[in-house]
Amino acid sequence: MAIDWTKIYEKYKGLWVALLDDEETVVGSGKTAKEAWEEARRKGYEKPILAHMPKELITYIGYAA
Repeated sequence: MAIDWTKIYEKYKGLWVALLDDEETVVGSGKTAKEAWEEARRKGYEKPILAHMPKELITYIGYAA
């Protein structure tokens, strides 16, 4: 099932986020992956999932050969 990151994207545009295994709960954020990781670790989360939220969404329609 697809996960809707719309709310996460709106709040964390251009930042790295550390997520729980549910891939919806943000437990850390920062300008770098390291900052997001370290914030999550300080909060007691050992292995968060890291993702980068783009500054803007760009629609791509194309073909890859």
